[in-house]
Amino acid sequence: MSEMGKLLVFIGLVLAAAGAFLWLGAGKGWLGRLPGDIVYRKGNFTFYFPIITSLLISLLLTLILWLFRR
Repeated sequence: MSEMGKLLVFIGLVLAAAGAFLWLGAGKGWLGRLPGDIVYRKGNFTFYFPIITSLLISLLLTLILWLFRR
C-alpha cells in the first residue's frame, strides 16, 4: 500500500475513535463551552459559534500531523 493510502487509513481510524469518544459522552462538560465560545440567545432563537473550541481542535490536529510528518 502506498504511503498516502496508509495515511488516509490512519486518519480515518483516528477520526472514528474521536467520534466514538465524543458520542459516548466524553467531553460533554467542557467541549463547546470554553471561554470565548459565542452563544447568543433571544427568545426561541439561539446562535452558537464555538470559535475557541474550533481553534483548540485545529491546534491539536496540526500538532499531531506535524509530529507524524517528522
